[in-house]
Amino acid sequence: MTDGPKNPFEDLMKMGQDWSKAMGPIMESFTPAAIEKMWPVMPKDVMEAFWGKTWNPEGLSAKNKLLLTLQGLTILGAQAEAQIRLTVRHALEAGATEQEITETISLAGMFGGVPAMTKAMNLAREVMSAGQEGQA
Repeated sequence: MTDGPKNPFEDLMKMGQDWSKAMGPIMESFTPAAIEKMWPVMPKDVMEAFWGKTWNPEGLSAKNKLLLTLQGLTILGAQAEAQIRLTVRHALEAGATEQEITETISLAGMFGGVPAMTKAMNLAREVMSAGQEGQA
């Protein structure tokens, strides 16, 4: 007799965690917040080369792609805190203004809801405030 149906998502997550531990034991204690410590903000030129118009001159700039990414992360419910903060830092470095970041998150609130928008806005404000303190 079984205990009922198993959740395939839990099984998939467990397999991924086991694989990560096998590849590098340090991954056992890894958290998403650690991404922020590992991944510095790329210089604007590097972002433009990788994410911008290098391969598609008529395409979107790195700044616009980062703003779209921020909108998507917000619509998903602003669950990926480290990724939102990282995206805001990269967007600022790529030339986005605080107004553009605020407008992007506000627009996402129409699709993801006010709680998601509020959470993302608070995370973005943390990043923007830290940046202003660093400039003083």
